[in-house]
Amino acid sequence: MDPAWRQRGRGRGQPQGQASRPQRERAAAPAAESPKTPTASSQSKFEEIRKSNQAAAQRLVQSQYSSSSDDDVDDIVDDGGKVEGKDGKRGKILASTLTTYTDQTGGDVTDLDREQTQYLSDVWSCAGCFCLFHIPCIQKWAKDSVFLLSSVTDEDFGKKDHPWPCPKCRYEYSPSQTPSRYVCYCGKVQDPSLDPWLLPHSCGLVCDRALNPACGHHCLLLCHPGPCPPCPKMVSVSCMCSKAMPVPRRCSNKPWSCQKTCGKTLPCKQHACNSSCHSGVCEPCPRVSVQRCVCGQEEAERQCASPVWHCQQPCGRPLSCGNHTCERMCHSGLCGACPRSGNRACPCGKSKSSLPCTEDVPTCGDTCDKVMECGLHTCSMRCHRGACETCRQEVEKQCRCGKYTRLMPCHKEYLCESKCPNTRGCSRHQCRRKCCSGNCPPCDQSCGRSLGCRNHKCPSVCHQGSCYPCPETVDVKCVCESTSLTVPCGRERSTKPPRCKQLCRSPPSCHHPSRETHRCHPGPCPPCRQACLLALKRCQHPCPQPCHDQVMVKTSDRVSVCVPSGPWEQSSEPAFVRKALPCPPCLVPIPTACLGEHEVSPVPCHRREPFSCKRVCGRTLTCGNHSCTKDCHRVTIWHGSSDPQKAGPECVVCEEGCVNPRPPGCPHPCLLACHPGSCPPCQQMTRQRCHCKISLLYIDCLTFRSAEDETKADLGSCKNQCPKQLSCGHHCKDLCHPGHCGDKCSHRVKLKCPCKRIKKVCFYLSVALCL
Repeated sequence: MDPAWRQRGRGRGQPQGQASRPQRERAAAPAAESPKTPTASSQSKFEEIRKSNQAAAQRLVQSQYSSSSDDDVDDIVDDGGKVEGKDGKRGKILASTLTTYTDQTGGDVTDLDREQTQYLSDVWSCAGCFCLFHIPCIQKWAKDSVFLLSSVTDEDFGKKDHPWPCPKCRYEYSPSQTPSRYVCYCGKVQDPSLDPWLLPHSCGLVCDRALNPACGHHCLLLCHPGPCPPCPKMVSVSCMCSKAMPVPRRCSNKPWSCQKTCGKTLPCKQHACNSSCHSGVCEPCPRVSVQRCVCGQEEAERQCASPVWHCQQPCGRPLSCGNHTCERMCHSGLCGACPRSGNRACPCGKSKSSLPCTEDVPTCGDTCDKVMECGLHTCSMRCHRGACETCRQEVEKQCRCGKYTRLMPCHKEYLCESKCPNTRGCSRHQCRRKCCSGNCPPCDQSCGRSLGCRNHKCPSVCHQGSCYPCPETVDVKCVCESTSLTVPCGRERSTKPPRCKQLCRSPPSCHHPSRETHRCHPGPCPPCRQACLLALKRCQHPCPQPCHDQVMVKTSDRVSVCVPSGPWEQSSEPAFVRKALPCPPCLVPIPTACLGEHEVSPVPCHRREPFSCKRVCGRTLTCGNHSCTKDCHRVTIWHGSSDPQKAGPECVVCEEGCVNPRPPGCPHPCLLACHPGSCPPCQQMTRQRCHCKISLLYIDCLTFRSAEDETKADLGSCKNQCPKQLSCGHHCKDLCHPGHCGDKCSHRVKLKCPCKRIKKVCFYLSVALCL
């Protein structure tokens, strides 16, 4: 029968693009060949493909493992002409494994015969941990383990069948299970042949072992090491309480719960199970009820799960004889007949008599004749009650070692004082046993040497050679001790704690009431990543940063700064210490107005105070005409002021002159500094020319501006005669006046007629008229 891997799959050694010989023959066959039936055709194709795959595998093995001198030879021919193809190739493969050793020894392989036949081929797999061991090694281990256990615990040495454990997992086997032959992993084939396409020590057939836990199915993998995988088949199963409809589930994971109340009647026959759908027997009833003891004398509140209980009172019910009461402790059922009724024998049993239960049976007066404890003599006393005395007859006894004899009471053992000089089985200590019979027991001294585990001392008796590994096992537990892993003693130091699915139970090392949920783990817990949420001292806002109670902070060691004086001194690395860091400044944005209340901007809480927006202050100064030119600054509002935009004492003082417009006609500026309201009346004297432009007059500005036109003309006159000339050539005789002098001349002139005969005195005007 071919292995399963040969029945499923195509040839691996077939080069791409190269057809096998059966395929070429089919291609060369005439097209007119009569077609075969479908069954015969498929069977023939399968056989052809199988043969081609086998041929390809043989060619690959030949090309990989053939010697340099026989590259083109498939088989090895011995002296008799027989072909040793299969075994010869196996030998080549095994020889190629040891090529490195044989090259160094010059081809001498005499020391490798045992390794080739046993250590490289014959192995045994443990059913508990599936670890591989050499068969000779495991046979020696089993024999020594049974011998050691027998020598310690068995009084009749070698008479009992003690189990032997696996060297790694301590899985126990009976002596009949000691491996005696080399089989494949699945146990079907003895001495499985070596195949380069198969896993070592595998037969290549389907495993077909019953799956564990037993479900009626078998493993479908090829012969393999290790445990079989869980059953992958789908089955239709109902829930554990059988109330829900069946659903398809994996056979290896059949139990499932519908989460409904179980409802089964508990053993107390009074209450129902309130647990959700579960497997197995319901838990005991947790309720309490008043229950009577078995004899019915006492009542007490007890768990419904244990209704049967016994009190500490004797039964006390009268027996059928009517003379005695039952002396048995609290019991159920009938008390039975009186133990003193019926035919009763005397103490030695030779005579019987029927007496009332109120009377004791007397002794018969005959010899007791009961066999004493020695088993050789009988009691010579008269019939008596109680146990017989020890045998005191003297007999000649030989000591245990057979050297001396003596008359001794029969109940005593005779032991001489001579000590055995023989050496015990440990070959280290003498027997030194008093009166030894020659069959010296194993050395009773403890070995006491420290085992390889460094935890225990050798419990065996003194022995030769090295001690066996520690037989104890240690449970390596996780931190919460809910998950454990059993390992041989001594490996707990190098074994990592098992992975635990429970949540970590370590108390928090920070101010939080609980840690973030994470699974149980070895070593310190990871840093807390929860938000700090502590109220800050200044503002009472919760700190939004991650928890910083336990932070690894790098600290420099002062000693490490020193230069080492030699190679024996090493500078220490900077250390890390856990330290609680203060909360960072609060960054919560707080709407804050600037100093001058020009704007409201969000400001981090730790800098929450009025700030300068760098704008011009712009508050109205006390003059009421100008504004503060400083950058935004704090302003103290005057007491009683209702205008928030009025300048305060921190604002600049206005140093400019008055900018109010002057009254019409007043050319003088206000002599006061910039001030609110109207300017005071002008008190300055104006200097101006008189109307005739000859004299300078000083006139009060306010009087001049407030006077009427006539008054202004009068004030502007120098009161002197007008120096202007009239058109007639005479000077104006009026006092200094504004405007033109006019055309009326008051001067008299002499005029003559054109003929110059008449001469008259007249005014210019009249002369003009006259003319």
